[in-house]
Amino acid sequence: MAELNTFSIAARCSRTGQLGVAVASAVPAVGSLCPYIRSGIGAVTTQSWVNPYLAARILDGLAEGQAPDAALAASLATDDRPDLRQLGLVDARGTGAAWTGAGCTQAAGHRTGPGYAVQGNMLASPGVIDAMVLAFEGSAGCDLDERLMRVLEAGDAAGGDRRGKQSAALRIVAGEEYPLLDLRVDEHAAPVAELRRVLGVARRQLVPFVAGMPRKGGPAGALPDDVVAMLLEPPGKRPGATQAGAPDPIRDVIGLRQEPARIAHLLAQFAPVLAEIETLRSLDLAQIHPPIVFDPSLPYRPMPHDRRAHD
Repeated sequence: MAELNTFSIAARCSRTGQLGVAVASAVPAVGSLCPYIRSGIGAVTTQSWVNPYLAARILDGLAEGQAPDAALAASLATDDRPDLRQLGLVDARGTGAAWTGAGCTQAAGHRTGPGYAVQGNMLASPGVIDAMVLAFEGSAGCDLDERLMRVLEAGDAAGGDRRGKQSAALRIVAGEEYPLLDLRVDEHAAPVAELRRVLGVARRQLVPFVAGMPRKGGPAGALPDDVVAMLLEPPGKRPGATQAGAPDPIRDVIGLRQEPARIAHLLAQFAPVLAEIETLRSLDLAQIHPPIVFDPSLPYRPMPHDRRAHD
C-alpha cells in the first residue's frame, strides 16, 4: 500500500457514454495504481493511502445495480482504515460520488456534479479543486479526452500537489473491454505538460489504430489501408511526431535558454489556448459572417472624394 497524494477526476461524457479518469501526482507511476474503469459500469480513482480493492468492490457494486453512494459506502465498510482513503467515481449514467477520509493529508477535498467527481489531497490549496471543477464544467462542448486534459492542466496551474510533480495519466474506456486511450507519463519534471504532448501524438497515431480494432460482437475486419501505411512508417515520420534534436525556436532563434521544466510549464499554460484556436479553425462561420479578405493595396487607393477634388 502506497500513499498517493494526487489530484484527479473521474468523469463520463454525456454525448458518447465514454468513461474516463485523469490523475497527476508527485509519486511515480500514478496511472498504474489509481484509475479503474469498467466499460458500461463506471470509473473509479483510489488515492491517498491507496487500496485498489476498494475500487474493484465499487465497480462490482455498480455492476450489481447499486447507486454510486451505496457502492462507495459498502466498499468503505470492508476497509479497516477508511480515514486514510480518498475515492472518486461516476457510474454509467454519470452520477458522481466521492470520499475524503479525515486522515488524508491536507489540503484535501472533493466535489461532485453531473458527470464528474473531482478530488485531491496534499494540495497546494483548496483552490486546486475549484480550478479543476471550473475547467470541466466550462468545456462541455469538447470531447472527453480534451476535458480531462484541461482539468489536469487547471489543477497543475493552480498549484497541484504541493510536493511537486512526477507522473500523470489519462485513461478512457468506450464500449469495449479494452481502453480507447491509456496514456501515462512517469518520472518527468512536468508530467501534465508532457501528457498533453503525448495526447497530441496519440490522437494522430493511436486513435486511428484503436478505431480499426475488433469490436465486441462484430467482425474482426482489418485496419484501413491509410492507417496501415502510417504505422509502417518510422515513428518520426508519422503525423504528430515530435523528434529529438528538432529546432527549438526559443533557444535557436530568440536566443533564450530555459530549463526544460520551465518550458514545459509555459507550454502547459498555452495548451488550452491552442486547443481553442484549433477548435475555432475547424468551425464554418461563413453563414454567420462573410469572409474577410486582407487587401494590402486598400490604404493606397484614392477615395471617391479625392477623385472629385482632382476633377
